[in-house]
Amino acid sequence: MSLEIIISDAIKDAMRAKDKIALDALRAVKSQILMLKTEAKGAEVSAEQEIAILQRMIKQRKDSFDQYMGQDRKDLADVEEAQMKVIEKYLPQQLSAEELEAEIKKIIADTGAESAKDLGKVMGMASKALAGKSDGKSISEMAKKLLS
Repeated sequence: MSLEIIISDAIKDAMRAKDKIALDALRAVKSQILMLKTEAKGAEVSAEQEIAILQRMIKQRKDSFDQYMGQDRKDLADVEEAQMKVIEKYLPQQLSAEELEAEIKKIIADTGAESAKDLGKVMGMASKALAGKSDGKSISEMAKKLLS
């Protein structure tokens, strides 16, 4: 089942439950999916594109959360955090630090990378292989740590 259908069903459930925060988050996700479909001129949206949308939306909310906390606006930060949790439910299971390290070690071995100079090679493969399972920042930090 496509993410769009799952989100549409979740929107209906949030409406019935009168959960405004979940409803706002889910409507934003659906809006992004519809925009992507419009840009693709009616072509189907792939699972990778759906995951990328969710990750981008979570990153935006994390950035907003950090800004609100920096400005001592806990009320607005709480809304962003709650929406983040709603959106995260629709992402694949995220890798733990140990699992991420093991995956990146395997990619380093496969690419033959030996130093920080080979970071680009490792990141290219890791970003594709671990899409949706971990965010780019975590992948980058782990790859840098293992290559140094």
